[in-house]
Amino acid sequence: MPTATDELSMVFHALADPTRRSMLERLSRGDATVGELGAPFSMSAPAVSQHLRVLEKAKLIERRARAQWRVCSLSHEPLDEAAAWVERNRQAWQTRFDQLDAVLAEADPAQTAPGR
Repeated sequence: MPTATDELSMVFHALADPTRRSMLERLSRGDATVGELGAPFSMSAPAVSQHLRVLEKAKLIERRARAQWRVCSLSHEPLDEAAAWVERNRQAWQTRFDQLDAVLAEADPAQTAPGR
């Protein structure tokens, strides 16, 4: 299966990993060095850098040099775009779930009885 390269797909790919989500949560509190971002994890520096490259490719973070350190900061725009996509589709999903509930209730009324 080919890897999707559109921006939204790259954002969701980056968010799919718990380590990267944790790094983004840390950056939501303010800028951090690469070392600070990697400190909570028992992984090598190259592994931390690989996670940061995925986040940077998805444009979720920006890296810059400050003296001898590489400092990362959060970029909100891709997250806002992903949230907007989810919100646009939420109503359609909710409608489908409501329709499924109705079909299931007709098929087995006991399953939707109050108190179940």
